[in-house]
Amino acid sequence: MTQTLTGRIALVTGASRGIGRAAAIALGAAGAHVICVARTVGGLEEVDDEIQKAGGSATLVPMNLRDFDAIDRLGASIHERWGRLDALMGNAGVLGQLTPVTHMEPKTFTEVMEVNLTANWRLLRSMDPLLRASDAGRVLFVTSGAARKHTPFWGAYAVSKAALESLALTYAAECEGGPIKVNLINPGPMRTAMRRKAMPGEDPATLPAPEDMAYKVVEMLSPSWDHNETIIHFKK
Repeated sequence: MTQTLTGRIALVTGASRGIGRAAAIALGAAGAHVICVARTVGGLEEVDDEIQKAGGSATLVPMNLRDFDAIDRLGASIHERWGRLDALMGNAGVLGQLTPVTHMEPKTFTEVMEVNLTANWRLLRSMDPLLRASDAGRVLFVTSGAARKHTPFWGAYAVSKAALESLALTYAAECEGGPIKVNLINPGPMRTAMRRKAMPGEDPATLPAPEDMAYKVVEMLSPSWDHNETIIHFKK
């Protein structure tokens, strides 16, 4: 991969597997130093190995995104070490429980909202000064077609993604005219653990892999990407 991101600092959440893992490796291969955030140390170490094989470098941050104070501490650490952040990919997400909205456990609804929505708001809140210190800050959130389909039993996940889209597009509007560009990407059906949980009877071999989309993430987090307030629907 051409090293279009040499010297850039990129942060990826949910970096230990699936879309986040593929994105982190691709960003590293493109020359970025990747700050990889996930809950599992082992998964992060495996991603680090792959990034190094691709010629990149990474900083590993084992962290639960529901620890909001930890997000603020991460922002402070990035400021102390680099003084800026060039790219933020909010990828981490949870499906929750596929059930009627009136049957959902309150703790499940709370978890989905905290991971899929509130944590991303806290990331923006903490990273905004660092993104503004970059000459071309780029922000990318992962959304889903569920945000607009209103499919029965997908309530918590759908609500969280609809709210995330509104959050991201509002922040994008607030950044209009400046060096920060904020966008969303909808992967569509993809070969991930979350998809397997939601569609257990589906043949994963019929779906694109996260690696197929990684080039698009690199493109959208590059300084040359000049679009703002857009939702890209990925097609292999």
